[in-house]
Amino acid sequence: MAHTRFRNDRGLTARMALVGFLLVALYLAVVAALIAYGLPTVFVVLIAVGVGWGQWYFSDSVAMKAMRAREVTPEQAPELHGVVDRLCALADMPKPRVAIADTDIPNAFATGRSPSHSVVCVTTGLLRRLDAEEVEGVLGHELAHVAHRDVSVMTVASTLGVLAGLIMRWGLYFGGGGRDRNNAMVFLAVWVASIAVYLISFLLTRALSRYRELSADRSAAYLTGRPSSLASALTKISGDMARIPTRDLRQAEPVSAFLFAPALNKQSFTALFSSHPSLDVRLEQLAKVSADLGRQV
Repeated sequence: MAHTRFRNDRGLTARMALVGFLLVALYLAVVAALIAYGLPTVFVVLIAVGVGWGQWYFSDSVAMKAMRAREVTPEQAPELHGVVDRLCALADMPKPRVAIADTDIPNAFATGRSPSHSVVCVTTGLLRRLDAEEVEGVLGHELAHVAHRDVSVMTVASTLGVLAGLIMRWGLYFGGGGRDRNNAMVFLAVWVASIAVYLISFLLTRALSRYRELSADRSAAYLTGRPSSLASALTKISGDMARIPTRDLRQAEPVSAFLFAPALNKQSFTALFSSHPSLDVRLEQLAKVSADLGRQV
């Protein structure tokens, strides 16, 4: 975690380290399997490194384009910049770039490869629906993600799933080439293994995503001292999200794991597959923070 006044979360740090270790092990296993399958070592390494580096380095640009967001200056959005300035001064952290996405979806996200190369983005739908204190709570949540560095960890963690997905889709066209009669069986084994790797990486990143959302809620509530404002923002956004057409919500799917609140939260999804904890769990935690702050007065 970067040195800031946000509360240190050892649970989040431990989970990021564990998920990172497991995903690196899976990543190396995929690379080794591809080399054993017959793909040129240099080709495999270049693809693996290229995909990983590209996702990490361009994560902010990709997310901004997916949400059709634009960076705004203090002159263009003085109130929004004012809130970010106050929170960054309160947290003693570098100020990220600030962006706005012109969409009625009420949401926000943070992305970037490091605290000094990050961006926080809010949608026009969120700004229309929330008051100043609620916006501050949401931005405090997003800045906590930046300070905890879980944004960059999540970005890198998703790389393995992308690579495994590429194997599942395009692996048939590479390597092997019928050198022996067992080639088809070897490829089938690699293809099935890539499916397993994709599912494992998906579950690991979703588990980390749920915990990091709770951590950011908790950190923002303690920093601002107003957990009720964050709870109010969560309630409003979750309620209004159900009224947004599904066609519009799908615009946010590529960055769903990075959003303040889930864009698509179908009832058929179990907690195991959700990128965010339930609203009840988040509100219950904020109530505990409120009680804790009350005892400290």
